[in-house]
Amino acid sequence: MAPEKAEEFDQAAFDALDKEAKEFDKDSEIDRILKVFRLDSYAVLDLQPGVPDSDIKKTYRTKSLLIHPDKTSNPRAPDAFDRLKKAQTELLDEAARERLDESIADARMLLMREKEWTANTHGEELQSEEFKVEWREKTKWVLMDNEKRRQRQLKAQMQEEGRQQRKDDEELEERKRKRDHQEKWEATREQRIGSWRDFQKGKGMASPSVADSNGTAAGNGEQPKKKKKKLKPIG
Repeated sequence: MAPEKAEEFDQAAFDALDKEAKEFDKDSEIDRILKVFRLDSYAVLDLQPGVPDSDIKKTYRTKSLLIHPDKTSNPRAPDAFDRLKKAQTELLDEAARERLDESIADARMLLMREKEWTANTHGEELQSEEFKVEWREKTKWVLMDNEKRRQRQLKAQMQEEGRQQRKDDEELEERKRKRDHQEKWEATREQRIGSWRDFQKGKGMASPSVADSNGTAAGNGEQPKKKKKKLKPIG
């Protein structure tokens, strides 16, 4: 094989191996992101709690370029990229990061209480890799517990809002019913007044006294006086 051809072959082989290695790195990182607990943003970015914002941004940029869906054929890349973006957003949000840090601190305190350890008597054990693994697992438990509590509160809030909405709807319907009733009452007002006037006119035109069939005078109930018959002379 000619030297030039050999060099071209070596370069092509090297490029192929390099590309394969990069794809392996991408797949490995995607797999790691999807396996870690998604509510722990430090774990998603593979960072330790307490790192400065500059480290968060730098790590996110490096990893996002590595697993960007446009730069890999891995079908799980979009999901991993989305989790990575959410993790960075949470850690750069002061309030969200404070809540996460509190959960991590709570997990450490609970774990130490379970082991009956103190920082003074077990300082070396607290720095061990074994404790860090346990700490991360306890953090997962705390975050899950907090999320369940948040979901319960959200459900209760939605139920309360639903009850309030139904109450508001009922009050609105009652006001509408009363308004419709008032409008109908006002619309028939002239008709009612006209009917009353006609009734009054009818009473005024009635006869003041009419004799009944028994000869009783209407109005006083007295019997009419009988006329005396004239006697004819005899003879």
